[in-house]
Amino acid sequence: MNDFISFAAGGLLQANWWQVVLFTLGMTHVTIVAVTIFLHRSQAHRGLDLHPAVMHFFRFWLWMTTGMVTKEWVSIHRKHHARCEREGDPHSPMIYGIGKVLFSGAELYRHESKNAETVSKFGHGTPDDWLERNVYTRFSARGIILMLIIDVALFGAIGFTIWAIQMAWIPFWAAGVVNGIGHYFGYRNFASPDTSTNVFPIGILIGGEELHNNHHAHGTSAKFSSKWYELDIGWIYILGLKALGLAKIKKVAPKLKLEATGKAGVDLRTLQGVIAHRYEILARYTGIMKTACKDELVRLKASKADTKADALAAATHWLGRGEENLAPAERARIEQALSLNESLSTLVLMRHDLVKLWDSSTSSSEQLLHDLQAWCQRAQQSGIASLEEFALRLRRYAA
Repeated sequence: MNDFISFAAGGLLQANWWQVVLFTLGMTHVTIVAVTIFLHRSQAHRGLDLHPAVMHFFRFWLWMTTGMVTKEWVSIHRKHHARCEREGDPHSPMIYGIGKVLFSGAELYRHESKNAETVSKFGHGTPDDWLERNVYTRFSARGIILMLIIDVALFGAIGFTIWAIQMAWIPFWAAGVVNGIGHYFGYRNFASPDTSTNVFPIGILIGGEELHNNHHAHGTSAKFSSKWYELDIGWIYILGLKALGLAKIKKVAPKLKLEATGKAGVDLRTLQGVIAHRYEILARYTGIMKTACKDELVRLKASKADTKADALAAATHWLGRGEENLAPAERARIEQALSLNESLSTLVLMRHDLVKLWDSSTSSSEQLLHDLQAWCQRAQQSGIASLEEFALRLRRYAA
C-alpha cells in the first residue's frame, strides 16, 4: 500500500515541484518548436526543408502532444493567408471577434478541419506515407492518450495536471494568442494588407510566432525576425539544424538595400527594390500620413472643430492597419475624413497610386518604371516636404 501511495504521489521519478515545472515547460516548448518549424515554416510555407529523421520526430511528437493532423493544420493555415480577414478566413478576430478567437480558437480550428474542401484545396504536399494514413491521421487521438499514460507514470497524480497544460498550450498560445492578439494588438514593421501585428519583439514563448506581422509581410520566409532588437528563437533552432546538416533553408525575407545618397534617377533596379520592399515602404509612407494627421488634429482642436477631429482621429487609427479590409462604408468614412485637408488628400491620392505599382499584374516592366518615375516627379513637385524627402529616399531602393 505504501508503494502504491508513493507512486500515486510522485510516480516513477518522485520529482520535486521545480523539476515538475521545468519538465512541463520543456515539453511544451518542444511542442511549440515542432509547430513553428515543422508545421508552419516547413510544411505550410516551404521556407525550409527538414531531414526525414527530424520531420518524423516532429510528426511523432505532435501526435503525442496535440493530436493535430499535419494536412489539416497546413490547409487551415494556408487558407488563412489566402483569405486573410475576408469571408472564409478560418480564425480572424476581425470576423469572429477577439474574444472568440482568443478563448475559442481551438473550436474554430476543429470546425474548419471538418471542411473537406479546405483540406483538399490547401493541404497539398503534406506527408502521405503509411504512418500518416494508418497511425497519425487514423488514430489522431491515441497519441495524446499515450502522453497521458507517460505523464502519470512518471509523475503520479500531478501527471494529470502536466498533461492538461500540454493539451491547452497550443490551443491557447497558437490558436488563441497568435491568431487573435496577433491580428489585434501590437506593433507593425510592415504595412501588409491585413491587421497582423508583432505581439512581442522577443519571440521565445511561442517560438518566434510572436513576430506575426513580419511573417505576414514575408510569408514564405523561414526567418521571422526583421529588426536588430527582435529575437526569433525558432530561427536560432533552424540555424542549429542547418549546421548539423538536418535542415536546408530555402527562403528568407530580402534584406533592405539602399544605394548611395544623391542617386540621380529611377531605374529598373529601383523598381525591383520598390516591389521587393513594398510593405516596408508603405509602412514609412504610413508614418508620413500619421504625422500629417496629428498636425491636422492639433489645428482642428484649436479651432474647436471637434466633430471633424473625432472623424480624423478614427481614420488615423486605421492607417497602415489593413484598412483595405474594412467594409466599404467604413473605408469611405476614413477617406472622407482624410479629404478635409488638402495635404492629406494629396497624400491619400499618392498612396493609392503608389500601391498600384505593385498591385498591377498586366503592366510591363517598362510601363511600371515609367509610372514610378512619374510618381517620384509628382511627389517632388507636391510642395509637401515629407513627401519630397520620401521620393528622394525611394530612388535609393534596390533589389
